[in-house]
Parts: sequence; C-alpha cells; structure tokens
Amino acid sequence: MASTKEYRDFILEQLKELDSVEYKPMMGEYLLYYKNILFGGIYDDRLLVKKTDTNNKYNLEESIPYDGAKAMYLVDIDDKNILKDIILDTYNGLIDK
Repeated sequence: MASTKEYRDFILEQLKELDSVEYKPMMGEYLLYYKNILFGGIYDDRLLVKKTDTNNKYNLEESIPYDGAKAMYLVDIDDKNILKDIILDTYNGLIDK
C-alpha cells in the first residue's frame, strides 16, 4: 500500500519547525531528509526513523518499512516538540557516524 499525499502533508506540517526537512517520493512512499541527511521515511502512512544510539532513549517500537529492509523506529507521536526532538536526535546520531 502506498502512502497518501495527505499523510505526507500532515507529517510535513508536524515538522515545519525544522526548516530543512525535505522529502523525495520513492515507489509510492516518501524518503525524509533533514539538512540533506536521510533520517527516515513515510511507509504505508507510517512515520519511521532510522535507529541510532541517540534516539533509542525514546523506547519506540521497531517496525519494518518493507520486506527485506532493516528495522526502523515507528514514530506515533502527536506532540510536535517531542517529534522535533526525535528527529534532531536521529539526525545527530547519523552525522556522528
């Protein structure tokens, strides 16, 4: 099942405080970038972020975005501030590698 543009727009609205969030469509889904770093995506109308040492403190549920992919963290949070923190922590974990 492909993700909807409405869900994509909802997620982008939730993340609008982060100036540099961009997306790229990919086979019916959306890859998400912050400051040109791929941090996650929208898969089947679910927001998933890459697992890092810096975002495991949120105790998020693991989920597989598609068959054969590595597990990611499912972000099912409506609080914009916590969501922003999760994305920033994910980003920081990715750039520290």
